[in-house]
Amino acid sequence: MLRRTASPLPTASLGAGGAGGRLMLPPANELAPPTRADRGRGAAAIVRRQVVAARARVRDLRDLPQRLVVAALVLLVAGTATWLLTRPAGPAPQTAADVAAAIQEAQAAQAKAQAAAPSDAATAWATIQPSLVLISVTLAGGSGTGAGVIVKADGTILTANHVVAGARTVTVSYTDGTRTSATVIAAQPADDTATLRPATLPETLVPATLGGGLQVGAPVFAVGHPVGLADSLSAGVVSALGRSVTVPGGRTLKNLIQTDAAVNPGNSGGPLLDRAGHVVGIVTGLANPRGEGAFVGIGFAVPIATAAGPAGSPPQ
Repeated sequence: MLRRTASPLPTASLGAGGAGGRLMLPPANELAPPTRADRGRGAAAIVRRQVVAARARVRDLRDLPQRLVVAALVLLVAGTATWLLTRPAGPAPQTAADVAAAIQEAQAAQAKAQAAAPSDAATAWATIQPSLVLISVTLAGGSGTGAGVIVKADGTILTANHVVAGARTVTVSYTDGTRTSATVIAAQPADDTATLRPATLPETLVPATLGGGLQVGAPVFAVGHPVGLADSLSAGVVSALGRSVTVPGGRTLKNLIQTDAAVNPGNSGGPLLDRAGHVVGIVTGLANPRGEGAFVGIGFAVPIATAAGPAGSPPQ
């Protein structure tokens, strides 16, 4: 009696198709165990089933990149949808009413800041006040007053020449109340300017800052002691430049600053200031068409570039 023996499973090689590659069957330990349906079918049936299974695994491996891409796209879409649903709300669109309200608010804030800021006149006065002096003189026929301004660190005072011309004594009073005698050290009648040297300096000496570069229409301030009213400030603008004026004695003063800032007796020799409080001129007189000696709307000052010459102070 012949006895069949199970021959070992052959190693098969199958075409992978397409490119003509070859596919080796997986090792025996990776093959699926025989099923109940395989029993009695023999080795050939088992091999066929294993080949079908191997081909299915190959298809799964080929489809893996596509599946990964699809999975990544699904995750991306899901993440984007989540972000869109959970992101914070953006700013509301601006309307014409919103823009108008913002402009009004900015204008109100600017107006408030301007109201809180000191005026040009206040700034000019605060700047010049420590440098201003009152000049009192005795003359052969009486007495007189005028103004002056400290222009150097040694206490040198600049004023108008006609204030001190012919004076027997000259006394200066500082803003701190200190009074002292002074001597005329230089005079320039052609420009109506003079410089004084005080015998005593104030406890705190503050020379004025010299300026220049005026234009017609620029705001200016005249500071002095008009008609005996000490430490007064008047405001105006530069109404003309380069004026020539004939003064008593037949002399002509040239290249003067013309201003509508009020100028009266007692202002002579005082500083004409710009809006920063810098000295741009020395007040010399006023227009006096009727011989009244009172302000009629036009005053004159010697430019500081000319007036500072006798004091030895170049314009700044």
